[in-house]
Amino acid sequence: MGEFGVVDAYLRECASRTVLEAIANKWTCLVVDTLQAGPVRFGALRRRLDGITQKSLTQTLRNLERDGMVIRTVYPTIPPRVEYELSELGRSVAALMEGIRRWSEEHLIEILDARDVYDLRAAEEPEPVRAH
Repeated sequence: MGEFGVVDAYLRECASRTVLEAIANKWTCLVVDTLQAGPVRFGALRRRLDGITQKSLTQTLRNLERDGMVIRTVYPTIPPRVEYELSELGRSVAALMEGIRRWSEEHLIEILDARDVYDLRAAEEPEPVRAH
């Protein structure tokens, strides 16, 4: 037991749920995985993460910085150069994020096939139950 009492994410009031919420985000997963290679500038991150909006990327980076997983470094140039890199805490979760991304890519076809089967079954008219 720590400062927060029992830490159990299954409990409604457990603060660890906020951590789960933070790392279970699609953009968090992809940003952390991208930053494994080393410091990256905002523009390069945005180009790598096809489909992310500037607002979503900014918010994701702020949340990761607030949670201690990302370090933001501003260089005194004109215009200012800003780089983002993983902190030690961020590096400790990076392998998990990479694993989730890889699993998603490796099982894409299986998931899409399962969705198609489910959608076809859901679209069929239910047959009446007959008594024997």
